[in-house]
Amino acid sequence: MSMQQRIETALGALQPEYLQVLDESHMHSRGLQSHFKAVLVSEQFAGLNSVKRHQKVYAALGDLMSEFHALALHTYTPEEWVKIGAAPASPVCAGGGH
Repeated sequence: MSMQQRIETALGALQPEYLQVLDESHMHSRGLQSHFKAVLVSEQFAGLNSVKRHQKVYAALGDLMSEFHALALHTYTPEEWVKIGAAPASPVCAGGGH
């Protein structure tokens, strides 16, 4: 199972109405499975600020967090998602040595 699939499986615990996990490692210096972007739409985010939403995601990922370098999170409630419809594009990594 790829790291992307493992992340998707773990995030299923948040009962997302929409979930997309993208492997963005190709945008960085080495082709390792190290950089990911996750777009989650879940009713569980209602009433939570972005920090608390991210904490929920980190809790769902648990030990997987130590197995990759970066995770760009875009978390929305279903109502927010209807208004936005898409997550912003990820910036190109400036870190170089990842």
